[in-house]
Amino acid sequence: MTRQLEAKNVELAITGMTCASCAARIERKLNKLDGVTATVNYATEKAKVAYAGEVAPRDLVAQIEAAGYGATLPAEKPTEAEPTDPTRTLRQRLLGAAVLSVPVVVLAMVPAWQFTYWQWISLALAAPVLVWGAWPFHRAAYANLRHGAATMDTLISIGTLAAFGWSLYALLFGAAGTPGLKHPFELTIERMAGDGAIYLEVAAGVTTFILAGRYFEARSKRRAGAALRALLDLGAKDVAVLTGGGERRIPIGDLAVGDRFVVRPGEKVATDGVVADGGSAIDASLLTGESVPVEVRPGDTVAGATVNVGGRLVVRATRVGADTQLAQTARLVEAAQTGKAQVQRLADRVSAVFVPIVIALAVATLAFWLGAGGSPSAAFTAAVAVLIIACPCALGLATPTALLVGTGRGAQLGILIKGPEVLESTRRVDTVVLDKTGTVTTGKMALVEGDGEVLRLAGAVEAASEHPIGRAIADAARARFGTLPSVVDFRSTPGVGVRGVVEGRTVSVARADGAGTTVGVTWDGEVRGRLTVADTIKPTSAEAVRRLRGLGLTPILLTGDSERVARAVAAEVGIERVIAEVLPKDKADVVRGLQEDGKVVAMVGDGVNDAAALAQADLGLAMGTGTDVAIEAADLTLVRGDLRAAADAIRLSRRTLRTIKGNLFWAFAYNVAALPLAAAGLLNPMLAGAAMAASSVFVVTNSLRLRTFRAS
Repeated sequence: MTRQLEAKNVELAITGMTCASCAARIERKLNKLDGVTATVNYATEKAKVAYAGEVAPRDLVAQIEAAGYGATLPAEKPTEAEPTDPTRTLRQRLLGAAVLSVPVVVLAMVPAWQFTYWQWISLALAAPVLVWGAWPFHRAAYANLRHGAATMDTLISIGTLAAFGWSLYALLFGAAGTPGLKHPFELTIERMAGDGAIYLEVAAGVTTFILAGRYFEARSKRRAGAALRALLDLGAKDVAVLTGGGERRIPIGDLAVGDRFVVRPGEKVATDGVVADGGSAIDASLLTGESVPVEVRPGDTVAGATVNVGGRLVVRATRVGADTQLAQTARLVEAAQTGKAQVQRLADRVSAVFVPIVIALAVATLAFWLGAGGSPSAAFTAAVAVLIIACPCALGLATPTALLVGTGRGAQLGILIKGPEVLESTRRVDTVVLDKTGTVTTGKMALVEGDGEVLRLAGAVEAASEHPIGRAIADAARARFGTLPSVVDFRSTPGVGVRGVVEGRTVSVARADGAGTTVGVTWDGEVRGRLTVADTIKPTSAEAVRRLRGLGLTPILLTGDSERVARAVAAEVGIERVIAEVLPKDKADVVRGLQEDGKVVAMVGDGVNDAAALAQADLGLAMGTGTDVAIEAADLTLVRGDLRAAADAIRLSRRTLRTIKGNLFWAFAYNVAALPLAAAGLLNPMLAGAAMAASSVFVVTNSLRLRTFRAS
């Protein structure tokens, strides 16, 4: 009988990836090993690998290095602090390339400014751009070449090297180095001596444009790990532990299972535990989504990072460190981010087909001219012209300009889009899952039933209370009556209610239902009435649900709250399907289940309890009024906290994606149209420059149309 080997897991840090196709290539390489199952995340630059059999971690590293990338095991990770800005090197390349490229492009396009020896100045300025600025593209193109692949990096490298190489040849050995050379602005189609033309503006300009796009992409990508850092920041940093001699504050990392620690009103619970002494109300909305604080007494469990809003508690720690509910939530977020499919750049997908065709056409052009008896100079001029015209300047502008205009317009409307990879999901989304608390509702307790003398006296007593329900009643009373009477002999019984003497009457306000949202008000020994407090629905939520339906989306309400409360909220805003009483760790499972049923899911949420589901969803939308964890785990952020912005965000994202696709089409179309001219040896330098300029102008103009987007 064959013994089944136990699988082991390891997480590798990967370096050298330039696009999502790199991640896919590494994943394929790792999965070719026997007993290995790997998932590579381009955004977090990590590989999660399960391996068994004779495979060792070193074999995994060797396989990745053989693919042309770098990898380190967890123990090998450097101990020094990470640089504060990982995009610094890319930003330096962009700034340097931009400063050097602008004069090169201006001199090439404005004949009146072409002074004596201008071409040699252009060469001196363009050389560092091509060698230093474009180095990441050349390196990536070489790695692609080794594995028989072609991406946008391949196209950039070949095109810029061809433009620079031919320009260098024309300057050193041809007529282009002649003092007083002019590139007249003539859009004529005729055969000409190729050694009199230079294309330095192509090499420098394309490099700068592409670097700009990569920089903005990298700046959004570096946020991928911020959700995990934000989760860790939610926990308490130190804790008051009970010892034989009293209390002693220690770092949270020194807390051990079994320790007893104190949690005062307003403090965070340091770790998961059981209440040993005292009673209070715990605000667990960040972790559970329940809008009503939970009453706890000795024997009840509490979770770390929740907030004590009532009395003093003594808690016995039952789980610490990586075993806590907060840590488990962090692992869920990371797992969801790693498992989310990364959308390859559209340009890469086009380049994978376009590059081999261009190279084949260049070789065929060279062979044809030589075979037809043409001079080697004419043959090489035509072949290189094919490579030069195939490198479209507009390709570097296609994505970043549309993204910058689209995201800029989104920011004006309270919508923040994290990056271009987000947009692909918006086109395919057919189901939208809405968190209840803080998304459909306000997340704040407010009085929904009760008035008169009952409210006035109850508000006076509750004004001295720290409980959220009490504060809601007191706020409603102040809004209704203005100044409230004073209270004396105030007493609070955690989990029960409050009492005090108001205007000579002993008034008691006690919890009247299990959910703690209805209270009974008593004075002089008689029950005088009831007050009901609830998490109120945002006034715009019903309209928002209608707009989402208008986009072809099916709304689902998902909450950790009770079935009764969830059904009432869903009925009021027009949602038919409700999934209630869901634990935080199960929210991501609900989203995953919908995806397994063939749905493309958008998730809208605002709390820590939503973070894993936001990361798991095909499209995550976070309310800007929510927690940093939810915002960082999401793809889109709705700054206004208005659910109607979710519909606007999807509409804007879909329109931005259509604009990017249109830009990419025309970026290639102009150059494809000029390829026959290049192959025929009729490529005039100014005609080539005009084609590139026209395509760039079209791309920018098309992108600027996004500024006309209006919220519905």
